[in-house]
Amino acid sequence: MPLMRAIGVIRKSRGERWSREEFEELLRSAGYEILAIVEQVREEHPRYNIGPGKLEEVKKLVKELKPDKVIFANRLTPSQAYNLWKELRVDIIDKWQLVLEIFEKRAHSKEAKLQVELANLQYELPLVKEAIRRIKMGDRAGFKGMGEYQVHQYLKHIKYRMGRIKGELEKIRAEREIRRKKREEEGFVLIALAGYTNAGKSTLLNALTGEDIEAKNQMFTTLDTTTRRFKVKGKMLLVTDTVGFIDGLPPFIVEAFHSTLEEIVKADIIILVLDASEPWKEIRRKLFASLNVLRELKALDRPMIVALNKVDLISDEDAKEKELLVRETIDGRANTVGVARISAKLNQLEELYNLIEVALSRLPKFQTFEIRVKDPSKLGKVLSMVHSMGDLLEVEYSEETKIKAYIQTGLIRELTKLGVSLKRIS
Repeated sequence: MPLMRAIGVIRKSRGERWSREEFEELLRSAGYEILAIVEQVREEHPRYNIGPGKLEEVKKLVKELKPDKVIFANRLTPSQAYNLWKELRVDIIDKWQLVLEIFEKRAHSKEAKLQVELANLQYELPLVKEAIRRIKMGDRAGFKGMGEYQVHQYLKHIKYRMGRIKGELEKIRAEREIRRKKREEEGFVLIALAGYTNAGKSTLLNALTGEDIEAKNQMFTTLDTTTRRFKVKGKMLLVTDTVGFIDGLPPFIVEAFHSTLEEIVKADIIILVLDASEPWKEIRRKLFASLNVLRELKALDRPMIVALNKVDLISDEDAKEKELLVRETIDGRANTVGVARISAKLNQLEELYNLIEVALSRLPKFQTFEIRVKDPSKLGKVLSMVHSMGDLLEVEYSEETKIKAYIQTGLIRELTKLGVSLKRIS
């Protein structure tokens, strides 16, 4: 199947941060052949987003290159999208519709497909309302070739379908909450991997757990949450991979993927993954973009470890300098435990393991208990559980063995099932 052909348009205000390389990578990830990229530095034009002069330049390129679509790196208002379509007479989409096209290609699970459909409908809703407004004003542009009656019916369909999807996603969210509570009762600590798309989160999950989850050097490989077990110095933990962030992630995508992003909000510890192999300017931009999403999710109070990934691609001196810059940048902006230099690809994770240990020690769910075991046949099982979910501090063997241990409070229920007695001592 031949690639769709596109002209990209980037408009930025003076001083605004934009990455042309990232926009081009988005286009390629969505399956487009890039015919041309048009750039302009100016404030937003209310009618066309770009200025009238630049619009004429794009119009000439459309006639010459005959693209399937003109794709804007900026968010277009419904009015701007219609005005541009009337001038260019070719499909017009913006960066967020482009992202949703990539999401559609990557979605595999029922939940991911529902979330993508919901986001698409939320994106289309204002466009359909704009079409209805224009029809009432006498503009017969319609929407996707639809007439007035069809547009009104499609609006009803969107609202109905959005209601159904939200109901289905709520059921999935409730099921996930039940599983999450069960894990907490069993004493597990949940760690969420968060960060910019293509930072290496899936590769890190594989390195931590020994799994072989799909991890490609492309944007938005992961749309489905994946949770796996792993151990840090004998402690059994759970780690969840989540959908990648992108600069300026709009509220309608955050809302559509709320049930997935909720894994970050509910996590005990967040590992924020950054690609250390990029220039500092890009790392800083992506760090702020990630922090903005975490702020919107109200997750910045969670203990956070920043993992500077892909340090195998840069020198030690460069890695140390970027670690220092990250520390200075993030200071005071999040509940940061520390910064770890890692290579998930080469399984160089010692600094990360050490910081996870520090983060675990700060969790209120870990406390020191005295455990008394009367039945000697249960002693081995008790010691095994303590080692898996905490630290064994002291054992006094006698007719009634006394164990002093620093354990996850979720273990209390499981331990009492073995007939032991527990007393909190700190």
